[in-house]
Amino acid sequence: MNETLVIIPTFNEIENLEMIVDRVLASADADILIVDDSSPDGTGALADRLAERHPQVHVLHRSEKNGLGGAYLAGFAWGLERDYWALVEMDADGSHQPEELPKLVDQLIDHDLVLGSRWVPGGRVLNWSRRREILSRGGNMYARLALGIDVRDSTGGYRVFSAAALRRIDLLHVASQGYCFQVDLLWRALERGLRVVEVPITFVERVHGESKMSGSIVSESLALVTWWGMRRRVTAVGMLLRHGRRLRSVRALSHRMLPPVRP
Repeated sequence: MNETLVIIPTFNEIENLEMIVDRVLASADADILIVDDSSPDGTGALADRLAERHPQVHVLHRSEKNGLGGAYLAGFAWGLERDYWALVEMDADGSHQPEELPKLVDQLIDHDLVLGSRWVPGGRVLNWSRRREILSRGGNMYARLALGIDVRDSTGGYRVFSAAALRRIDLLHVASQGYCFQVDLLWRALERGLRVVEVPITFVERVHGESKMSGSIVSESLALVTWWGMRRRVTAVGMLLRHGRRLRSVRALSHRMLPPVRP
């Protein structure tokens, strides 16, 4: 068994799955867990065939479509039970480049959570509309302001967690989905003082299939981020008034950005 587990949630990704599995296996010493939410297009059956072909590939079938957050939580539980050291979030659509995985995993030696970041120097996005880029940058800016953090890409989904980090995060009470799921886990990591680093990546928009992003996910994200920020500020004021002490800052103590690699 390898020390790294790449968790790939799928729902109707039959056009992309085999390609991404082949690229992961060619790029990194890692096992793969495909978490399929009963895709009606046959993605689950394809995942089973890939598992028969490759001993590094495993499949977790879920009975219904239950959101990105639920898929990752199920994948984390599966990996932690089997004592993997590094657990990776990766999209099935090819937007996350498996060829960049080794540089992310390498950073886990000195950090607890490694974020593949689109919005730090050296990071970039290919084939996005201007509207979508503005939406993503604006959402991340709002998260920085609301939560008082310095992370440039808190909504990105290409991440590597150490098993120890996941055990310190309160996964049992994570109920958010979509982009907000990513902010939720990051926020919990920062509040617990875990070491977070952003590594520049190239994000490529999917070629096949449709994005799972929806207006309800965006609305949930804005509401929860606002609530978390307000709750943090109320707690800070209460601690200052009752105990005369300031709440520990999450802005920069646990976060750093990896500089871009010079050609």
